[in-house]
Formats: sequence, C-alpha cells, structure tokens
Amino acid sequence: MHARIFFLALSLVLVLSAGCASKDVQVVDTRADAAPRVLGLDYRDFEAAAGDSIAKLIASGVVSKPGGGRYVMVVSRVTNDTMQRIDTEQLTKKIRVELLNSGKVVTTTAVGLDAPEDPMVAKARELRQSQEVKQSTVAGQGTIVAPDLSLSGKIIQMNHRLDKKTQQVEYYFMLSLTDLTTGLAIWENETPIIKRGDAKSVAW
Repeated sequence: MHARIFFLALSLVLVLSAGCASKDVQVVDTRADAAPRVLGLDYRDFEAAAGDSIAKLIASGVVSKPGGGRYVMVVSRVTNDTMQRIDTEQLTKKIRVELLNSGKVVTTTAVGLDAPEDPMVAKARELRQSQEVKQSTVAGQGTIVAPDLSLSGKIIQMNHRLDKKTQQVEYYFMLSLTDLTTGLAIWENETPIIKRGDAKSVAW
C-alpha cells in the first residue's frame, strides 16, 4: 500500500515537472546570435570590449617578457560605475583567459586586494601542522610567486538625450596595466561602446 502511494506521488511530481517546462526555451548560439541589441550591456558588449583590449595589449608588446617566460598578473579593482548591476569579472575573466592562452601572462589567484581569489592556496599550507599529511607533499615556505603586473580599471556610463525620441548611451571600458616594481602604468586602453535607441527605453 505504501509503495503504491509512493509511486503515485512520484508520478504526480514528474507530470508537474514536465508541465513547468517551456516549449519556447532555446539555447543561444553566441557565435551567430541575431537577437535585437539592448541599451544595457549584454554579453556581446563584454566580448567586444575584452577582444579590443586584448588585441591592443598584445600588439603593444608590453606583455612580451624579454628572454621569454610569462609575467605574473594580479587583478586589482575594476569598478562598475554604470547604472547596471554587473559583475566586472565578465570583462576581466575573458581578458585573463586570452592572456593565458597567449602564453605571455599567467594570473595569480593567491593574492588579492581584500582576500585571495582562491583561499585554498593558504588553506593548503595549513597542512604543515597536520600529522596525517605527508609533509614532503605540502607546499613549502617561500613558494608563492609574487605578481609582476596589476590589471585595474573602470566601466562608466553616460546617457544623452539626442531628441524627443532618441537617446544615446555611452559605455567606456577603461583599463590600466601597472608594473608593480615601478608603480608605473605601462599600458592603458579605453574601449567605447555607443548605443542609440528609444528615449523611453531604460539602460539598466
């Protein structure tokens, strides 16, 4: 009797779950997405800004280490000064991936402004106190590599009313790469993304 009630309940849950599925849901091919653009920032804007920054950064030659090898970069503060709630890592992550793939830069996750991006780096070193861990496999002191470069920046937004029916929204992706030894900005870039649309539309 109990088994019968269980299977009836399970069947009801499966039916209800299937009913919640939408027939209108589609997986978007980001390489061929022809969906209308919006006044706010979308993934295509972050791809464009990251692509522009990476192309100019690599072309500048500042991340080509003399004698070969890779620079170590840390991501500093990238401020969102727009009217939208966005995660600036949408920009920095794309840049990090492309720099890593270029073979010129590797990003440290053991150092950060407020805390390490990956706290496991420090946590793993606490194993030095454990009698259950083979100590020869634990990272020794003085093994964390300090960064050479720091990536920082800001994303700003400016809105303009062009006429009664049209508004222009301007986004500026501003980035700086700083040599941590000298404190000098060795590369800077500004990528503008300009959009125009209905004055009644909102850009957030």
